[in-house]
Amino acid sequence: MTRLILASTSPYRRELLAKLGLPFDCIAPGVDETPLPGEAPAALAARLAAEKALAVARVSLDGWVIGADQVAVLDGEKLGKPMTRDHTLAQLRKASGKTMEFHTALCVVDAATGEAKADIDRCAVVFRELSPGQIERYVDRDRPYDCAGGFKSEGLGIALFERIEGEDPNALVGLPLIRLTRLLEACGVAVL
Repeated sequence: MTRLILASTSPYRRELLAKLGLPFDCIAPGVDETPLPGEAPAALAARLAAEKALAVARVSLDGWVIGADQVAVLDGEKLGKPMTRDHTLAQLRKASGKTMEFHTALCVVDAATGEAKADIDRCAVVFRELSPGQIERYVDRDRPYDCAGGFKSEGLGIALFERIEGEDPNALVGLPLIRLTRLLEACGVAVL
């Protein structure tokens, strides 16, 4: 069995990768996630996914290292993790009745050779028109402060949406498993 390493400390990504039923380790990548001036959302997600995977690959002797990153965009503005109740409320107020896009990038690196394979998933969430009270009740119940966009689609956050547009609901949580399965199989890792 090929060793798999998730270059992340995200409990959400760890939980998603566990769905594939493959053993893996987690190592914090320690990468500066500051966007470069003028960097497009998809380019930022792709760069950070690659940097995370490469950073962990440098300290690992073998195995395939999985890096992932996600950038949320609303009205052309990149959104980070809100981290506080007030910022979360503000993000969701802006999102009410609008569409938020997500760019979720993957990079899988062979720690022994440096060979890399990458892909990116794009999906969108169309929000319902939400009242300030609905937003506050949601935030107080789900506390999605550490989530891009300010919600947890795998939890109560699903009630905020009209619909999700995309091919893999896992991408919205932070790890597109359909694309990851393709990448791993291209690397010779049998998922099934």
